[in-house]
Amino acid sequence: MKKVLFLEDEKEIREILTEYMKMAGFDVIEISNGDKAIEILKEERFDAVILDIMVEGKSGLEVLKFIRDNKSISNTNALMLTALDDLNTQINAFDLYCDDYIVKPVQPILLIKKLEMIMERRSPKLDINESGLFLDTDGFRVLYDGKDLKLTVTEFQILSLFMNNPTKVFTRENIINSLYNTDFYGSSRTIDSHIKNLRKKLPKDFIKTVIGAGYKFNEKA
Repeated sequence: MKKVLFLEDEKEIREILTEYMKMAGFDVIEISNGDKAIEILKEERFDAVILDIMVEGKSGLEVLKFIRDNKSISNTNALMLTALDDLNTQINAFDLYCDDYIVKPVQPILLIKKLEMIMERRSPKLDINESGLFLDTDGFRVLYDGKDLKLTVTEFQILSLFMNNPTKVFTRENIINSLYNTDFYGSSRTIDSHIKNLRKKLPKDFIKTVIGAGYKFNEKA
């Protein structure tokens, strides 16, 4: 699970976007103060940070500079999320090597897609010589014969769940509990849609339907 530090001082925006990111499979720590964000960054490592600029304490740009100036965390993915849309601020952010700059308001799904894209782009490239299906946990992706299957976050989580438990049959409820680990208000049939889309991307029938029970990984594919 990818770990994200989210710096945002507007409570409603912070809570809504945090909930969406958690539903998409990210482990999110939310904070409203730049000084506290830096203290957390001194103690913990994150796969990505999302930084508002105008916050209490150190600004989001100052937090970004702290990240880039510290060798142990300098390669952390950084996305700016702010109401400031002036050219100079954007240039300052990119001069500090932010990975993307989003002007609020933002649709949650767009933020999630940006995170996915940044993490995929910045993830280390693997030299995969073996054939077959390969689960790249660090890169948050699945490869077949060395080719990235371009799975969404949810698709990756489902296939990862199956591959890590190859003999287990998962009901829809099992999958929902594993993915969201929180209240889920949609239909359990949503899982069927994810499975259908996942099967379209897989080169072989790696997902087996167990009639009357659920789904499992097909080791014989």
